[in-house]
Amino acid sequence: MRSLYLLRHAKSSWEDESLGDFERPLNERGNKAADTIGQFVAQESLKPEIILSSPALRARQTTEIVLRVSRLEVELRFDVRIYEASLDTLLLILADIEPKKSVVLMVGHNPGFEELLHFLTGEVKSMPTAALAKLKFESDDWKSLGRNEAHLEWIVTPKGLKHK
Repeated sequence: MRSLYLLRHAKSSWEDESLGDFERPLNERGNKAADTIGQFVAQESLKPEIILSSPALRARQTTEIVLRVSRLEVELRFDVRIYEASLDTLLLILADIEPKKSVVLMVGHNPGFEELLHFLTGEVKSMPTAALAKLKFESDDWKSLGRNEAHLEWIVTPKGLKHK
């Protein structure tokens, strides 16, 4: 049994128009949202064995806040392929994960994450900024993930968590 957590980066700032897309930081709302997701990760005792994150600034900052707030100590890899990744690229990234890793957290971007979620589960779900989804697989191998092979256990958003 394998678990994949998909975390879309938190809300980024468009304030500085001189910055390229890759270098856009989180805005104040994004910082708070990442903090809320970090609290959820801690409360639910989520224990990924590895985090794969886009190196884009907004994704890096989201990852760093979640790690700090949740107090997770986990292997962290930044993978430039996650930035602007297509569905096929995301599947290749997952296929590269060592077989012994059964719980993975990936931090990245839309539209790729919504496409991956739809491909793996057959469900069409929105992944707004800072949304965290949990997918479960029966598969014993990251290399053989196919269409509709995962079960979507849940999706949470910072806004939804604040109403609980």
